[in-house]
Amino acid sequence: MSSRKEFRDLAAPEEAHAAIASLSLAGDAETVPLDEARGRVLAERLDADLDVPGFDRASMDGYAVRAKDTFGADEADPVTLDLAGAVHAGAEPDVTVESGTCAEISTGAVMPPGADAVVMVERTDEKGDDEILIRKAVAPGDHVMVAGADIAAGARALGPGTRITPREIGLLSALGVDEVRVRGTPTVGIVSTGDELVRPGDELDSSRGQIYDVNSYTIAAGVEEAGGEAKLYPHAGDDYDEMERILLDAAEECDLVLSSGSTSASAVDVIYRVIEDKGELLLHGVAVKPGKPMLVGSLGDSAYVGLPGYPVSALTIFRTFVAPAIRREAGLPEPRTATVTGKMATRERYEEGRMRLMPVGLLEDEDGETLVYPVDKGSGATTSLVEADGVVEVGADTSYLSEGEDVTVQLFSPDVRLPSLLGVGEDDPALSRLLDRVDNPRYLPLGSREGLRRLRDGLPDVAVVAGPADRDVESVDLGGWTREWGLVVPADNPADVEGLADLVDRDLRFVNRDTNSGLRTSLANALADLADERGVERHSLVDAIDGFDLTVKAHESPARKVLGGSADVGLGLRATATRLGLGFVPLGTQDVAVRANPARVDKAGVQAVSAALDAVSDVVGDLDGFESR
Repeated sequence: MSSRKEFRDLAAPEEAHAAIASLSLAGDAETVPLDEARGRVLAERLDADLDVPGFDRASMDGYAVRAKDTFGADEADPVTLDLAGAVHAGAEPDVTVESGTCAEISTGAVMPPGADAVVMVERTDEKGDDEILIRKAVAPGDHVMVAGADIAAGARALGPGTRITPREIGLLSALGVDEVRVRGTPTVGIVSTGDELVRPGDELDSSRGQIYDVNSYTIAAGVEEAGGEAKLYPHAGDDYDEMERILLDAAEECDLVLSSGSTSASAVDVIYRVIEDKGELLLHGVAVKPGKPMLVGSLGDSAYVGLPGYPVSALTIFRTFVAPAIRREAGLPEPRTATVTGKMATRERYEEGRMRLMPVGLLEDEDGETLVYPVDKGSGATTSLVEADGVVEVGADTSYLSEGEDVTVQLFSPDVRLPSLLGVGEDDPALSRLLDRVDNPRYLPLGSREGLRRLRDGLPDVAVVAGPADRDVESVDLGGWTREWGLVVPADNPADVEGLADLVDRDLRFVNRDTNSGLRTSLANALADLADERGVERHSLVDAIDGFDLTVKAHESPARKVLGGSADVGLGLRATATRLGLGFVPLGTQDVAVRANPARVDKAGVQAVSAALDAVSDVVGDLDGFESR
C-alpha cells in the first residue's frame, strides 16, 4: 500500500502571513538610469549636491530693481528709474543695477548684481528710451526665487522607500542626477506541477486528461502587478527527481519560488518531500477555503510558497498571502481602491469551521446600490476567475451571511468594473450575439430553470428562458426569438435516426443536457407525449435510453460528443448541427424569451438589451433554424 501524507494541524491564516513575512524575498539593490527609474523604489536617502535653483532668479517678467528705490511708488505718484540694460533667461548678466537704475528682466533670468526685487511689467510704463515709470513699491525678495529656495545643497531630497513617479523624476533631473540606487525587484520563479499540464499554444490531448496550464500565466500576471518580476519555468511532472531539479534551479535564480499543484495530501503529491529534504518546511496546510493545501518554507537562500493547483484557489491564496509580501519587498503600497462595500444579494450558508475566501460578483441594483452575490463553481472552475470580481472574507465562526448584510469585497484588481448588466439563464448562440451589443455585460449560463429561480429571488437584471417555463415569475418580457431543436447525429445520419422512438427502441448512445436547460424540459415533455401514445409510464422510456442521465451543460457539448465519436445522438439545435457539419433530426421549435427584473427595466444595461432586441432579426438572421418573434 502506498504511503499517504496527511495534512499537519492546519495553521491559522495569521500564522501563514507570519510565516511568509519571516522569509526574505528581497532582491539585490541596483543602480538604474533615470529614464528607467519610474515606478522603482529608492534604496537609500538621496541628498542634494547643489542648490535648486543655483542662482537668484526672476519669477516674473519685469524690471530688476533695488527695492528701496521703489518705496512710496504708486499709480498716482510713480518713481522714475533709469534703464541700465536687459537680462535674458540663460544668459549671464552684463549689467549692474546701481541706485536709481533698473534692468529689464525675463522670467527665469539671473538677477543682476545690485538688484534685490522685481517689479512686474504690468506695474510699469516706458518713459522715453532710457527711463521706466515704476507704479508699485516692492520689498526685497519680491518676485525673486533665491538660490536654494526649491532645495538647498546638503538638504535631504528623497528618502529610502520613496516610489519614483514623474514628480520625483522632475526633482532628480533638477538635481542633475542621471542614475539612482533602487531596491531590487523581487524575482519570482513560477513552477506549475502535474503531468497533465500543457502550455497554451501547444497541442492538447483531452483523451489523456491533458489541460492547459492556467496558473503559470495568471500567477505571473499577479506577480508583475504586485511589483515583482515573474520568471516561468518548465512544468514539473509528478516525479520527485524532476521536481527537485526544477525547484532547485528556480531557487538558485530567484528570490521567491512559487509552485502550484502537488500540495495536497496525496500519494503523487511529492513536493512537500522536496522542501523537507532540500530546504525547510515551515507550514503545511492553512485553515482557509479555498486553498487549504498551502506550503510555506525555504529552498536554499530563496523563499518558497506552494499554492493549490485549482486556478481559483491558487489565485485567491496568492492574492491573500503572497502578493502583499511581494508588494512590501518592492516598496509598493496596497492599492487604495482594492476594496468595495456592498450588500449581500442572497443568504449564504457556511459551516466548515475555517476561514472562507468566498468568490463573489458585483452588480448595481435599481437604486445604484452595490449588490454582492456568491460565484461558486468549485475551485476547479477556471471561469470563476472572470465571473468573480473579488472575495469576501468569511470568518471561521460565521455560519451564514444574511441577505442585505453589509460585506467588504477585496477586489481581484483595482481595475474591476461593475457589469452594466447581469443576466442568468439559457445558453444560446443568438444570445451571445445579442450580448455583443451591450457594453460590459455579464451572463451566467446556468439554464432556464436557474434563471427563473434567481429572477424570482430578485438577483439578476434579466433571465433568458427557453421552452416551457413558469410564467408566474413576475417579469417584463423584453422580446426574443424562436429556435429549432432536436437530435444531433453524425453527418448523413448513418444510423437513420428518425425521432425519439429510435432512442427508446434502439441501442444508441445518447448525450443529454442538464436538468436546468430549457432543451431538457422540452425533451421531457416530448417523452411524456410518446409515453401517452404508448400507454406506458414516462420513466420506462427514460430507463430505456442509453445515456439519458449523461448530461452536459453547454448547448454545443452534446453535438461535440457526437462529432468526436463518443455518442451516436445528442440533444441540440439545428444551428449547432449546421455549424459543425453534423446531421439533424427536428423535434420542435422553442420560444426563447428575455425577461427583465421589473424593478430594473430603467437600468441602462437593460435598456441596451431592449434596444438590441428591437433589431433581433439582424441578430438571428444567418442562424439556421432561428427566427425573430
